Order: sequence, then structure tokens, then C-alpha cells
Amino acid sequence: MVVFADRREAGRQLARRLEHWRGQDVVVLGLPRGGVPVAYEVAKALGAPMDVIVVRKLGLPFQPEVAMGAIGEDGARMLNRHIVARAGVSTEEIEQVEARERAVLEDRIVRFRKGRERIDLAGRIALVVDDGIATGATANVACQVARHLGAARVVLAAPVAPPEAVEHAEGADEVVVMSMPRQFMAVGMHYNDFSPTSEEEVVALLDAAAAPRDKDESASPDADEDVGIPVGEVVLAGHLQVPPNATAVVVFAHGSGSSRHSPRNRYVASVLQEAGLGTLLLDLLSVEEELDRANVFDIGLLAERLAAVTSWLGTRADTRGCAVGYFGASTGAGAALLAAADPASTVAAVVSRGGRVDLAAPRLGEVRAPTLMIVGSHDEYVLDLNRQAQAQMACPNRLTVVLGATHLFEEPGTLAEAASLARDWFVEHLRS
Repeated sequence: MVVFADRREAGRQLARRLEHWRGQDVVVLGLPRGGVPVAYEVAKALGAPMDVIVVRKLGLPFQPEVAMGAIGEDGARMLNRHIVARAGVSTEEIEQVEARERAVLEDRIVRFRKGRERIDLAGRIALVVDDGIATGATANVACQVARHLGAARVVLAAPVAPPEAVEHAEGADEVVVMSMPRQFMAVGMHYNDFSPTSEEEVVALLDAAAAPRDKDESASPDADEDVGIPVGEVVLAGHLQVPPNATAVVVFAHGSGSSRHSPRNRYVASVLQEAGLGTLLLDLLSVEEELDRANVFDIGLLAERLAAVTSWLGTRADTRGCAVGYFGASTGAGAALLAAADPASTVAAVVSRGGRVDLAAPRLGEVRAPTLMIVGSHDEYVLDLNRQAQAQMACPNRLTVVLGATHLFEEPGTLAEAASLARDWFVEHLRS
């Protein structure tokens, strides 16, 4: 069974399957909410404009999770007459469900587009993208809506779908699916991280897609590569992404039990990249060292590694001269602050997410870099530790509490809020 790390990785893989559409008159249409992160990666890879195609499932009145059809913009509607007949749903009941769902649909259009005009599809290729296809009802109506809006050709694309959904796809001239398991249970089973996509994330990705991009031909190409960083007798594994002419790079120090592949840190990194910041996701311990749990909590060792990595960034042509920030999660935040407390440190800003900043005591008073501490309101133990640590800090600092969040920021919208806070802090302090 094919399993994707998260929606962003799935989008990058899907984009490779759709490479033949590069350079053609394509508009990428993401199905909110989960399809938008996938569509964003596709649009970015193809260099194509991106929009949302907003549709809503029409659930049975007595069993809303079962779709009897779907609706879309401009009055589009699709009904599964077989399901409607078997369930004995009346015309009046259908109208009631549709009225309720259409109100939600219209509200989402306003919030997602934020006043932007819908991208004109007339005579163009509509590439409808979702994070997966289960029954196909929503995807089918999305294709019909695209056709209704004037698309000359409609392509439906998704990372995963059962064969029967592909066979019965309606309204699409072409269907592209990477994985079609015959024993299909649910889309989410094909992702390591299938956490809900928040409306805030949808808006942020649409904003990023709509932002004008400079076409400076003299700019150096993006760095997007796996790197090995020699530190003493070990080589640390990392992934570096640096936009052309970058002026700042954020180094990620993950917490215990996590790695550079952490979907949460990768999501935060993607938000920073959209703001023009470089990012370095790395493991501060080798695979062998991680087998000894004592190393995972050796904050002094991790801080030394961070300092060495910062020096390494100064040896590369594309990051030499860049301001450096640290993003630390959990125990990684303690290492980031301890590294920042070194008198020789050049780090320009620190952000802690759910951080054990107390692990940097008693040197918190020596930190000079502006520091933002982000903690969930339901992470009471860590919140108390952060308040105590803040009282010891003399640098410019702020403690921000994300309402409803627990330690891992798994609740809908909380990680997106934390990522936005981190982005704004780094943009303010690394570019000033």
C-alpha cells in the first residue's frame, strides 16, 4: 500500500505525474479543504495559476456522512438517484439539505477568496485536484462545475482512489491517480499525517499562490536538497530549502521522538518558505546516537550541534551572510535557547513551539536574540514552565497562548496559527 508522508509530499509526487501539462493553459483547482495543500504543490511545480473549486456534499438527512450527491458554484448539482431512491428521500428533504449546504458553500467562497475574482476557466484546461477520492461524488460535481464554468478540458487528479471511483468518474476527460488499491478503506489510511486542513491554511495557500513572483533571471536557483553536515566525527542529515537571493534561514531543532521528517515541522517550514525564508530541517543526532535516549535529552550536546550547523551555513555561497533564526519544538527549544545564550552566537531570532525552554536555565538571562514562545492553552504544565522561564529573560520576548491547543498542536487550526505567528516573528526580526 502506498503511503504518503502528508498532503504536501503527495502533491509533489502528483506534480511529477502531471509534468506534461507544464507550459499549457492550465488552471489548478484545489478541492477545499484537504485538496488545497496538494493542489498548491502541483500549481507551484507546473508554474500554473491556482484557485479553489468549492463544492459541498449532500448527505442523507438521517445519515449525513453518506453522500446522496453534491453541489457547486453557479447552481451546479449532482444527485445519485440510486441512493436517493433506496433511502426514500423526498424532494422536499433534498431541497432542505441543499439550502443548508449552499449557504455554507457561499460563505466559504467569500472567506477563501477574500474578495479575489474567480480565475476565468473559459477555453482553458481545468486540473481538479483532491487529496484522495473515496466515492467520487464530490470530485465528479467539481468536474461538472469546471465544465459549466467554461473549461475546454477537465482533468481530475488525486494521489489515491479505489478503482471503481476512477471507472465511474463523470465529467472528466482524463483521470490521473497514482495509487488505486483494490482493498480501499479510507483516504486517510494512505497518509502518515492526515490531520485536518484548517480554513486558515487554505486561505494562506491561496494567498501564497496569488502573490506575484519576481522574474529575476539573474537570481540563483532555489536550493532544495538533502544535505550532510559534518560535525566532529558525525555527519548530521538535513534538508535545506533556500529561495533565490535569500537573506535569512531558519534552522529547526525538533523535540525528542521526532526527526527532520516531522510533518508538523515540515508544515511550519512550508509556511516560512512561502514568506521567502530559507529553512533547514535537520537531525541533531546521528542514527546511532539516537539509540541512546540520554543523548536525546543532552541539551548541551544539542546546543553545540546547533552552533556548528550555524557555522556551516556560513560556508555555503547561497546562505553565507544570511541572518539565522532557530525554531525549536519541545526539548529542541531548550537546545535552541542554550545555543542562543552563547556569547559567540550570531542567531538573530528564536521561536519556541510547545518548548521546554526551562531546560536552558540558568542561562536564559544571557539570551540576546528576540524570542517568541508559543504554547497551547491546554498544555498547562509547559505553559507554566514558559511563564517561569520568561521571568528570567532579558531579551525582547513574547509569550503567546494558542487557545484550544494541546502540546502537539493537533487540534484543527492550531498548528496553522502557530506557523503564522512564527512566520511573522522571523520576518520582523530576521529582515530588520
